[in-house]
Amino acid sequence: AGKQRVTALPGAAYFHHADSFAMIRGGHLDLCVLGALQVAQNGDLANWSTGEPGAIPAVGGAMDLVAGVKSIFVITQHCTREGEAKLVQKCTFPLTGCAVVNRIYTDLTVIEVTPNGFRLVELSPGIDFNFVQERTGAPLLRTPERTEAG
Repeated sequence: AGKQRVTALPGAAYFHHADSFAMIRGGHLDLCVLGALQVAQNGDLANWSTGEPGAIPAVGGAMDLVAGVKSIFVITQHCTREGEAKLVQKCTFPLTGCAVVNRIYTDLTVIEVTPNGFRLVELSPGIDFNFVQERTGAPLLRTPERTEAG
């Protein structure tokens, strides 16, 4: 997807992309890690946008992944370059999948998506709850067992 050259190291294996989609669509993957433009508090995922006015939308293989994988983890910066929240009450970008995200890893925290919304699991070292809440576009649920990473 990144269109970068790679070199197979000894012991590496690869297969045709048609086989990879057969594995995905057949429900043979337990976990997928994706990036995100936005994640809603109910687990909706928006991770694609052409960014070009009038361009034809192109969601790519992520839509197959969110439909065919048992768990979806998102890794993303907590905020955009402009400082806007990426974890929101409702996505404003086109959706890749509805209510599909299970867990979110950001530069500030680890969050579990629950039926009640975003539940804070862990904070990055030196980061406190209020700092994260101020940068999150939806309420965060505190948990007594949450810990600071370190």
